[in-house]
Amino acid sequence: MYSEIIAYFQEFNFVSVVARLLLAMICGGVIGYDRGKKRRPAGLRTYMLVCMGAALTIIIGQYQNEMFQTIWANSTNDFGLHTDVSRYGAQVINGIGFLGAGTILVTANQQVKGMTTAAGLWASACMGIAVGAGFFEVAILGCLLIWIVVREFSKLEKFITDRTRYINIYVEIENVDDIGLVIEEIKSYGVKIYDFEVQKKGTDGNIFPSAIFTLLLPNRQHHARITSKIAAIPVIRFIQEI
Repeated sequence: MYSEIIAYFQEFNFVSVVARLLLAMICGGVIGYDRGKKRRPAGLRTYMLVCMGAALTIIIGQYQNEMFQTIWANSTNDFGLHTDVSRYGAQVINGIGFLGAGTILVTANQQVKGMTTAAGLWASACMGIAVGAGFFEVAILGCLLIWIVVREFSKLEKFITDRTRYINIYVEIENVDDIGLVIEEIKSYGVKIYDFEVQKKGTDGNIFPSAIFTLLLPNRQHHARITSKIAAIPVIRFIQEI
């Protein structure tokens, strides 16, 4: 019974087309809802549209293939017309890059944001292709796994990054002459400075120096401990891990 129902929806008919687009909308919405709650650049509607759009392109390819084999068969024989359903999916995978690139931002502190959102959009498009092709089992499984990665694995990622020995910090200091003092203080904590870049930034009409440090911690201690120590240096106005 189950296999017969799946086989019916994998056929190319109006009911299966409606079911595929609805499933694509639901799967995209599941992923987008979680991203929207976290105030990411792409949320519920964006993921829904991407997933449905990807499913629609595959459906269009299947429609053309069906028409070439039936109603348009005579034209196909006369002019040698043919279609490749897979090329639509390939264009979706390539074309989704411009949308994903729009969600990637580089802040004034040289912090890159939006990579997970961009990757989620790309994965959502691939999920939509599976739905459009009628591969429902993989589409639903893919939706579940993507949801787990973007929602649950963020906790694991934070746990790992908070305890890695490498850390990048952005600091703002009173005067450029204080850079040497900051470096000496950081080294006194047993921290190795791999690299640092001094830059200037304006705020409220004032110009003050800032720097980005790449540090290697002596052991896998929580990053908040070392940042709190550095923040206690008198000449530091602001500190942020990036």
